[in-house]
Amino acid sequence: MADQAVAAPRRKPRGTALLGTVPFFAYVVIFLIIPTLVVVIGAFAGDDGGVSFANVKALTNGYILDAFGRSITLSAVSAVIGAILGALLAYALVTSKAGGTLRRVVTSAAGVLAQFGGVTLAFAFLATIGLSGFVTVWLQDHLSIDLYANGVWLFELPGLILVYTYFQIPLMLIVFLPALDGIRPQWREAAESLGGTTWQYWTRVAGPLLAPAFLGSTLLLFANAFSAYATAAALVSQGSPIIPLQIRGALTSEVVLGQQNLGKAMALGMVIVVAVVMALYALLERRTAKWLG
Repeated sequence: MADQAVAAPRRKPRGTALLGTVPFFAYVVIFLIIPTLVVVIGAFAGDDGGVSFANVKALTNGYILDAFGRSITLSAVSAVIGAILGALLAYALVTSKAGGTLRRVVTSAAGVLAQFGGVTLAFAFLATIGLSGFVTVWLQDHLSIDLYANGVWLFELPGLILVYTYFQIPLMLIVFLPALDGIRPQWREAAESLGGTTWQYWTRVAGPLLAPAFLGSTLLLFANAFSAYATAAALVSQGSPIIPLQIRGALTSEVVLGQQNLGKAMALGMVIVVAVVMALYALLERRTAKWLG
């Protein structure tokens, strides 16, 4: 009896294999590439429809540079505070029972709170520590403590830092927790068996391994705060202390008209800053995957 030929597995056409990526690329084109092109083209467009560098040169104006400076300060401070507190919370969670109720509840809450922003978050802070918030009134009536003795700080940069930190901490917990899970208990046992102390373990073993993940997560928090708009827009009703509010004013102002392209130039500046930050984040994430993978 002749040997039966083994039928080779049929390969799916290449086009069929790529069909599943169509929704993803369509999403990227519609919500990322096209808006970016609109911003770039508008930033170099003049009022007469031709090419102009006036909008880009206007970014050197004092009030725009100040807005960029305050945005960077707000993003950096809230990112550092959120990274430190979020990392400590993540470490406390890692030391708890794996797969336990506490870990599931905290990670689920962090996933919700990390997306909690905009008008809802601004109203929560106004109702709590605003000028007439219940905590503000209670402290003043019972302890004679005036939260606003030195000014209405909640609607200025310190208040924005406090509000932004609220959603930075749970975001740090989410993005840094996998790195902590990647630290193997055998490494600590090996350090202890060689006579190493807890301080030496964290400074010479775990610390260097977690440093790229921590710095990368901090950069992600920076980009998250730098691009945030809705919370600041709902909290700050007068003035434009940060660059997203400056862009809003340029696009919607009824006092100074014809600044739409200037707003797109400011948006281009934000895109460049975020692109640099995310490029650094990708490099650190690649190094983290190399050590903890």
